[in-house]
Amino acid sequence: MILQGQLLSETELKQELQALLNDNNAWHQANHNKVIQSMLEHIGSVDSELRDGLIYGTFYTLILQKNLLDSTILSNMLDYCLTNLLCKGIGENPTDSVFTRTFTSLLIALILTRDNEDDFLEAYKIEELTNKVMAYLETEKDVRGYVPGKGWAHSVAHVSDLVDELVQNAKFNKASYIAILRPLWNMMLQIDYAFIHDEDERLLVPLFTMLERGLPQQEVITLLNETMATMSAQKEQLDVQHYRILRFNWKTLLKSFYIQTADRPQYKALHQSIKDCLKVDK
Repeated sequence: MILQGQLLSETELKQELQALLNDNNAWHQANHNKVIQSMLEHIGSVDSELRDGLIYGTFYTLILQKNLLDSTILSNMLDYCLTNLLCKGIGENPTDSVFTRTFTSLLIALILTRDNEDDFLEAYKIEELTNKVMAYLETEKDVRGYVPGKGWAHSVAHVSDLVDELVQNAKFNKASYIAILRPLWNMMLQIDYAFIHDEDERLLVPLFTMLERGLPQQEVITLLNETMATMSAQKEQLDVQHYRILRFNWKTLLKSFYIQTADRPQYKALHQSIKDCLKVDK
């Protein structure tokens, strides 16, 4: 994916993608390499119409709906995402670089969905991806949901979608379930930001996928107990404001988890453990 020449500007890319989405024949006449690289270049645009509606929408159409990108292109795109985009600007104080990271997460999820159907990625690439995602989860500090004037950043929700596709992959090492769940889980334990955009529900999707595919319930019960110990320690260390934010995020996750295990007999022990956690510090 090496382009000779200038990439499209945001305005030019908007026009190009609007044409592609409105005309079934437009893709066959387009400069595919130039369009794809321009989409990757602007994947984190602060223009939500371009970023969310057009770039993500076009990738979704090309990769899943119309299956117009072959396995070589998708594999090269994945490499570019992991090398240049997924961790771009990571660790910064809240800046616009978060949009690049979170919409890269969604693009990787699309590529994984195709691989889950067509099996074109080699096992070592899934291992590399797993390691890069775990590093991302452990390092991401910007967990904003909706950003006024710029739209959805939604890092927890978007990376949860990525993790869900990843753990469904037949080449994913099931021994890594808890290793990838822990940093994802810990993203909810924020002391400076209260989650109000259903991040808890999105995070539980890959957790249930792992449980259904062999993650022992006891591992999750242990994680619950460890988090309760963390909460107790944090109560002694944090001021009231920050502890209340942390407690709100934790109880929001617990309540969603409680509801989703309530009518599923196979999770009886897990449900009781969640119930016990909710009884503490009412």
